[in-house]
Amino acid sequence: MGAKLLCLCLLPALLAYYIYTPLPADLAEPWTVMFASAPFRAVGHLATALDLLGLMHYMEGMRLITVLETVMVTSDEDVTVTHTEFNNVPVLLYLPKRAPEGLRRAMVYFHGGGWCLGDAGMKPYDHMARRVSNELDAVVVSVNYRLAPEHPFPVPFEDVYAVTKFFLQSRVLSQYGVDPTRVCVAGDSAGGNLAAAVAQQLLQDPEVKTKLKAQVLLYPALQALDLDLPSYRDNADKPLLSGPLMVRFWSEYFTSDPALREAMASNRHVPAEAGHLFQFVNWSRLLPAGMRRGHEYVTPSPGSAELAQRYPGFLDPRASPLLVSDALLRQLPPTYILTCEHDVLRDDGVMYARRLRDAGVSVTHDHAQDAFHGALMFVSWPFELAVGHRLFDRFLGWLNENL
Repeated sequence: MGAKLLCLCLLPALLAYYIYTPLPADLAEPWTVMFASAPFRAVGHLATALDLLGLMHYMEGMRLITVLETVMVTSDEDVTVTHTEFNNVPVLLYLPKRAPEGLRRAMVYFHGGGWCLGDAGMKPYDHMARRVSNELDAVVVSVNYRLAPEHPFPVPFEDVYAVTKFFLQSRVLSQYGVDPTRVCVAGDSAGGNLAAAVAQQLLQDPEVKTKLKAQVLLYPALQALDLDLPSYRDNADKPLLSGPLMVRFWSEYFTSDPALREAMASNRHVPAEAGHLFQFVNWSRLLPAGMRRGHEYVTPSPGSAELAQRYPGFLDPRASPLLVSDALLRQLPPTYILTCEHDVLRDDGVMYARRLRDAGVSVTHDHAQDAFHGALMFVSWPFELAVGHRLFDRFLGWLNENL
């Protein structure tokens, strides 16, 4: 009887612990956000416990999120969905069923998940691809690239680049009835990182003749040099992406060696000889005054040259697109960047928007003051948010006007 009573008392306390999280006053629909973030926190704690016990790697445990969100992706009355491969990389191909009025638009999409989690078949990504395909009469290629840490950088980038390069071939575009002048790349979070890197790499590839019409970057991760930006400080414990979790994603993208993770966590991973790269991510110059307020810029302390030699990926523009020169940036296509105020990655997107604009690129920077990382994906039951619908509709509207 005593044990049952104890359990009865502990259960509400445990539920309250996972559900209730102090949130900013201007965050939209806080109770729904709390309920949505509770499973993420629970899986994170479970993954940590399994990792500490040596039963499972942390990221394997975190992939429970992917399993819970993955659905059986099939065709419906509006869109034909095909599970296929482009250049030996699995993709989901979405084709509108209605007869085309002419050549169609196309979007190549890369899912998020910190390069370690996620799947094109997760419910939010399937929903997005269907809506874009049906409402914009577009061909959508949603890529299932290989994941870290089993496949560290540059493998995820190489997979998405291989798919994009294959799709941009004239014969492939013709096969699917796509207008070669109306193709974009897009992605969210780590997928936004991959989209930005792909758009840059295409400019430097003489074998690719088709030019992108646009790039869409949804709360993207764009640099791994300075992990002590104001957004990392202000949003270290905000849903759904904490500062420590983002550092873990970055480090696991390159290696599971805890030495790099520890160096990144203390922001001491960039060697002195690479210090000149900080000019490209100097937030004291690139962020607006309102986002710099209350924060003092300090150049990160030099890290181990040996560590950077072993794991040079974080200094590679294919992993940190903010590191490229202005000369390359000015060749990029019109860009849509979504940033959220309550997001550790906020400043990455803001700085990239500033650098692109300064380079003369047409940029639409959509900053959501009341949103958190991943908010655009919350557009269906049970965690449906008005802010998710608003951001999704704005993203879709921009695509319709600019693609």
